[in-house]
Amino acid sequence: MCYDVVSATRTLLKYAKHRQDAPELIAELERKLQRLTGLVPQFHVSGFDHPALLVFTNDQQNEPQLFQWGLIPAWIKTEAEAAKISKQTLNARSEYLWEKPSFKHAVEQQRCLIYIDAFYEHHHFSGKVFPYHIAAKDGSPLALAGIWETWLNPRTGQYLKTISIITTTANRKMAEIHNNPKLEGPRMPAILHKSIQQEWLKPTDQTNTAAYLKSLLVPYPEDELTYYTVRRLKGKDAIGNKPDAEKEYLFPELQKKNQQDLFS
Repeated sequence: MCYDVVSATRTLLKYAKHRQDAPELIAELERKLQRLTGLVPQFHVSGFDHPALLVFTNDQQNEPQLFQWGLIPAWIKTEAEAAKISKQTLNARSEYLWEKPSFKHAVEQQRCLIYIDAFYEHHHFSGKVFPYHIAAKDGSPLALAGIWETWLNPRTGQYLKTISIITTTANRKMAEIHNNPKLEGPRMPAILHKSIQQEWLKPTDQTNTAAYLKSLLVPYPEDELTYYTVRRLKGKDAIGNKPDAEKEYLFPELQKKNQQDLFS
């Protein structure tokens, strides 16, 4: 699953250029993105901390927004219920989007693109976990398929906009990395190529059906991503939200395993 990311707050013009090719649209997006540059860079952020991520929604496709990670459906009644469900909806499995009450309305009416620089997955080996950093090979941002909701806090009267990252089956390399035996098969975020990002945002109609939308949520080609291990992201030895969180780090036990695999 996708619970740890490098959020898109450092090189925001890169995202404007990725979204639109027309110079005037890039300039307008750059102006809008400047409002978000006061954020602290997030080199590693956990979904369980419910950070704000950069989002473009189906109803405001050229307006950059920050939504909280962890979907809270509009029908949730209390803060306690909201806190509980937001930890269960960091990800939404593509297979169940049109079935689960928490996701059905959002996937039908409120889809979005979630922009990140990279994400992390943990590999299990010999009783330990080893974090991998995954990013686009060409250095471009990753546009993830997402869904969003607006929730009214009954106590404060404030509206909160939240998101869930959609996951799909893993490509071959991600299946090797994401091997948690407790989970229902290896997963990866549903990354959308630039050519189909706008398709995900189009209204649902007779041509843009559930079946068509599902066909967009496929494993991203493994040869278009980079994969390498980084220092511990969890536990007492966690490196924290620092630039070094993204730097490659080689674990001796994994190096030994890889060498043995080559000759087995």
